[in-house]
Order: sequence, then structure tokens, then C-alpha cells
Amino acid sequence: MSHITLIRHGQANSGAKDEVSYDKLSDLGHTQAGWLGSHLRETDTHHTRLFTGTLTRHIETADGMQTDLEPIRDARLNELEYFTMATLMQEQHGIDFPLDQGGFTVHLPMVFDYWRSGKLEGAPETWEHFHGRVNDALNEIAAGNGPALVVTSGGLISMAMSQAMHLDIPAMARLALAIMHTSMHRLFPIGGHLSPVLFNAVPHLDRSDRRNAQTHI
Repeated sequence: MSHITLIRHGQANSGAKDEVSYDKLSDLGHTQAGWLGSHLRETDTHHTRLFTGTLTRHIETADGMQTDLEPIRDARLNELEYFTMATLMQEQHGIDFPLDQGGFTVHLPMVFDYWRSGKLEGAPETWEHFHGRVNDALNEIAAGNGPALVVTSGGLISMAMSQAMHLDIPAMARLALAIMHTSMHRLFPIGGHLSPVLFNAVPHLDRSDRRNAQTHI
């Protein structure tokens, strides 16, 4: 098995309230991706493969990193459709979309709970399908040759970490809320299983003139 470094995309359109409008990097998001790529080159970090989801923000982040690796696009690495499910929460249960960071801390675990319990009629996919596609994609990547970079999204990273550590929904939601843009998270094969050895690392942003670029939304 090979180790996997999961990377959340750069900051996207944080003012969006639907999937299409959200799916593009902001100016800061492009800058964050470039800084991460420079860090990987300067530290001579060894990766032989690059995977991304098929969303625009994934592709733009990987392109901005300039790794010189040929990307493999895999839709199984795409994010859960949070905005779509938030709309269903509002329409079916009268739960409004959050307006600030504090609101997300309550709203996100609620969405996860309703989704997993089958209380969102017409959800884009089931919880079980999301769980399965994340597990299948990462295990296939880990079975390949050479360390891999995987550019994806925060919800998927939190699912991968919760699978590795058998976390419940509240813990998974707390992980998702903590994940910063262009942060790195590593899963390393130990005893035949992928184990977390790195979480939410942003060395490329850990300096005084870039602290404001340590963004979550």
C-alpha cells in the first residue's frame, strides 16, 4: 500500500448558496494553491501520482499547484452536495441555511444526521453511497504504486478520517468544520490499514504575512 496526502481545494466562492455558484476558486484560492505548490517543490516532497475530483475547484487547485504530475480525474473524489441538501432541509424541515461560521457548527452535523437517517427526500445520493465511494476510491489509490496527492474537498476528507478512526457524526462534523483551504491530511498504511498521520497541515500559510489566508469558508 502507498500513502495518500489529501488536500482540500483553495478557497471557493464563499458567498454562494448553490453548488454551481460555489464551484470556482476565489482570487485567494488561486493564491493558496500556488503557495502550496511552491512549498511542495521547495521541500522536495515526493509524490508520484496526482488525483483530483472532477469539480472545477479541484481542477483549478491542482493546476495552480504546478506539480508536473499528470492528473487522474475521479468523480468519486467529489464533494457531497451540501448546498443541495441544505435547501432540502429548509424546504422539508424549515431549517434555514446558516448565515455565519457559528451557524455552520450547528447546521452541518444536523445535515449529516438527517441525511444518514434518510430524512432528506430527494438527496443527490445516500449516505451509504457517499461512504462507499470514498472508501473504494481511496483504497484503490492506496493499492497503486507510489505516494499520491489527492485534491478534493473538506466533507470527503472528514469522511475519510472518520472511516479510518470509526468516528460518529458529531466528531466527523467537527473535523469538517476545522479543515482549512489547501490543508494537507495524510493517510499512511499501517498493518494493512490506512491510518491518519497528518491532519490540517498548512505550513505554506504558517507565517505572519499569510495568517489571514488560513481560511475555512
